[in-house]
This record gives sequence, C-alpha cells and structure tokens, in this order.
Amino acid sequence: MIEVREVGQRAAGGRRTLREVSLSIGAGELVAIIGGSGAGKTTLLDAIAGVRPPAEGEVRYDGGAAGPAAGSLGYVPQDDIVHLEMPLRRTLRYAAGLRLPAGTPPERAERAVDGVLEALALTARAGQRVGSLSGGERKRASIAVEMLTRPRVFFLDEPTSGLDPATSADLMRLLRGLADSGTTVVITTHHPPDVLVCDRVAILAQDGRLVFYGAPDEARERFQADRIEDIYLRLAEGESHEWTGRFGARGRGAPPAPASAPASAPASASASASASASASASASGPETGPAVTAFRQWALLTRRNLDLITRNRLTLAVLLGSPLMVLAMFAVLFRPGAFSPESPSPAATVMILFWIAFGGFFFGLTYGLPQICGELPVLRRERLTGLRIAPYVLAKATVLLPLLAVVDALVLGVLRVLDRLPAAGWGTYGELFVTLLLCSLAALALGLLVSAAVTDPAQATMALPMLCFPQVLFVGAILPVPVMAAPGRWLSCAMSNRWAFEGLGHSLGVERLWASGRSPLGPPLLASYGDTFSRSPAVDWALLGGFTALFLAGACLVLTRRT
Repeated sequence: MIEVREVGQRAAGGRRTLREVSLSIGAGELVAIIGGSGAGKTTLLDAIAGVRPPAEGEVRYDGGAAGPAAGSLGYVPQDDIVHLEMPLRRTLRYAAGLRLPAGTPPERAERAVDGVLEALALTARAGQRVGSLSGGERKRASIAVEMLTRPRVFFLDEPTSGLDPATSADLMRLLRGLADSGTTVVITTHHPPDVLVCDRVAILAQDGRLVFYGAPDEARERFQADRIEDIYLRLAEGESHEWTGRFGARGRGAPPAPASAPASAPASASASASASASASASASGPETGPAVTAFRQWALLTRRNLDLITRNRLTLAVLLGSPLMVLAMFAVLFRPGAFSPESPSPAATVMILFWIAFGGFFFGLTYGLPQICGELPVLRRERLTGLRIAPYVLAKATVLLPLLAVVDALVLGVLRVLDRLPAAGWGTYGELFVTLLLCSLAALALGLLVSAAVTDPAQATMALPMLCFPQVLFVGAILPVPVMAAPGRWLSCAMSNRWAFEGLGHSLGVERLWASGRSPLGPPLLASYGDTFSRSPAVDWALLGGFTALFLAGACLVLTRRT
C-alpha cells in the first residue's frame, strides 16, 4: 500500500508543479494518473516512485517505510530502457547480472530470463535484435527488464504512447493481469481507453492540484462527462480550485472504498499467462540479497559495451574507418625525409608532430563523444537499481582504450614505414607510443565528459568542432607558445594536446635536429620555441594523466547529478 501525503514539487526555477497531492493506492491496484499536458503527471509518478523525491510532503510504503524494499520497485519511463543493438535475450542477461543479488547462480539467472520472456509472450522474439521489435514488443521488453527482480510495485510513464489501439489494449490487459496477480501498478496516460481498465484514476488540473481520485465511472459522473476524454474539456472550463471545492474531500484524494477490477478488462490468453507467471514470481517476493560489487559491475558493463560496439555496424565502421582515412591523408600531406639529419625541414617536422598529436586527440574525442548521451534513459533506470557511476564510466574507457592503442600504434608504424618519421630505436618509439596513447586517453575522457553533459548525439556532434579548434590554435605548432599573447599562453596550458605535441618533439630530439641541420629555418625557429621541447616526456605524461583523471572525475560528477 502507498500513502501520498500533501506532496508538492517545484521545478528548477522554483515554479510549483505539484500542489498538496494526497491519495492512497491499495496493494494490487491498477491506478492511472491523467491530466492535460504540463499538469504534472510524470512529476507525480516520479515523486511516488522515489525517482525525484518530493519537495513537500511525504510518500509512505506499507504504512511506514519511506520507500519500497530493495528490488521491489519497477520503473519504466517513456524512453526504452533496453539497448536496441543486441538480441532481447542477451539484453535481459546483462540486466539480470546488474539487478539480481551478488552470487546468483548463472542457471538461476537464466531461469529468471526465461520466466519473464514467457510471462510477457516474448519467447519467440528472444533471439531478435531489440531494435527490430515492434513498439509494443519493445515496451514489453522494458517491462521484462523490470520483472527480473519480481517487483511488488510497477510505475510506468505513458506506456501506451505511440502504440496503435490494438497494441495499447493488449499492453493494458497485460498490466491488468499484473495487478490481478498482486502487483501494484501506477501509470500515467494520455490515452482515454487506458483509464477504463484501471481501478482508480487520479486527475490533475493544469496547476498541479489533484481534483479527483476514485473509480473511472465515478469520475465520469462527477465531471458530468459521457466519456473519459470529455473530462479534459471540463477541466479547461474552470479553475482547479473550483473543481477541488466541488468535489470536497474526495477531490483532495481521500481513499475511496475498495472496488473490484473493472469488467471492461477482458483477459486474453497472453494476459492470463502473464498473470499466472507474475503470480508465481510474486509469491516468493522480490529478489533480495547482497548488492553486486563495483568490480563485478565494471566487468559486466565492460562486456556489454564490447558487445554493443561489435554489434553496431555503423559505429564499428566509424571506429575502424576514421583512422585509416586520417592515415591516408597524412601519407599524402607529408613528404618523406623531413627528419633527415643531412637536410631537415623544421617547418615540416613541426607540422608532422602536431598532426600526429592531433590525430591521437581526435581519435580519442570522437570515440568518447557518442558513448553516454545515447543511453541516458538506460543509465537512469539502472542507477535506481544500485548501479555505481564510477564502474560505468571506467567500463566505457576500458573497452575503447585497447582500440585506441591499436590505432596509435598503427599511426606510428605506418608513418615510419613511409619515412614520414625518422629511424630510431624501440625505446624512442616506445616513448612516442606512450605519449600518443595518453593523449588519446585524455581526449577520450574529455569526450566522455561532454557526452555525459549533453542530451543527445546531435549535441555531441555539434560540440566536436568547438573542442577541436582550441586544440589546434593554442597547442604551439601554428604559433609557438613563447610568442603568444599572455592570455593565449595561459589558455595553452589547458590544452591536453599541447603536452602531447611537446612530448613527441622531445622524444624525437627536434632541438638537436634543428640546431645541427643546414636549413636556414632551424636556429630562428628553434629560438622562437624557447624551451618548449626541453622537458622530460615523463612530465608531459604526468600532465596528460592528470587531464585524464580530471575529465573522468568530471564525467562521474555530471552523471551523478543527472541521474
């Protein structure tokens, strides 16, 4: 049983979005929250579910608890909370690994997956990619993820939005079956036929006040409406305080007398199967036990990320194809022998070093930018099940770092074979590789930070040039840092690419090369760079490592606030 007492909520600017909402939801009831757009339906749902605790009032479970027992709550937002790239069964296996208690035997987790697939009539679709399922099947897939822990209460935000009438009716029969089996179900909806299947309906006015709470038939009677959709017209005809006064205590949410399930919810074969399966699951209660450790979360998320990347052909093509295109451009752009001690080309060596460093930065940034923003709905839901942010962010870096290492090694190897880089020992090229890899890792961390801050992949794409231009202008290749204006010199310190550029130059000994060469550009160019290349690469590595740690910590902080 859920008691909502004088709950109020405020938006970011202080505007009240809910006002003194009180109602009681009985165990095993199916309750709909309706109202016009902007009335606060999702806000109320989130407040009851604990997704966003109310600013005023309180929500109590089972007569006293401030929240449901661990693992006993299921929450399905409007967005899909399943990855579209993977087969349904594999998606549920990963979800089970994150949600079921630590130490759950693999065979028991597999039985849980089989059980929810059967309960939601998705067994025949288990091997299909989630993205190829119909809208109704994807919604059932999201519900399946939540049913793995046998929740006692389900919250769904507009579950029938975007579905055709037949699919909507089938989904509502499924929810009716869950409620009949003992699971408390609360939904928001804009679809009037959904309300007829419910035991209770909570009606919100435009200013966030609860103006009615009771049975759907009684709501039509009170609003003098022939149909549920006519209630919206009645709400538009008067202010919320008029409706509140007209309905008295019932409008304020005093709990109505118990009622049986409406006769307008016929049980289909699939709904009956769902109800019986849910009843058997609910009989043993929600899954409880020790939480999954941070290390296990990291390991599981790393495997899932690798699975997602290898199954998304477009992503894989971009990850593998972009380095090859950049390498081809480098081969065409640079002439051989620029580092020859007999006739060095100082201007060319500067550009080669810079573009190698920028290539490492670009690869890391573009790999990191799309990683988080596209799966924020999944992350938000998994956070409610106990997922830690640090393992999540580190798993992203763990999967991409080996790929960046291969790409960076390929860049150095191909440029050496083509004589765009000088002959040198393994020690020198080992230093170059470490510098370039740390440059890529810092850029990857920056990409993850930006991906955590934006809301969709389009915004991440728009951020790409804004992040790249400063790394071109203030690194010190086009204009040496010592001859920059003072603000430019300070700004250059914040460019991770600068330290990679300078580290590469020290490892290849450009100071000695320019000073000993016969090119007239050597000494003047060397003088303009001052002591730019005089530091040990270990100093540059420490700075690049610091940037990486700073950006990863920033990504964790941003995601903690957003989820």
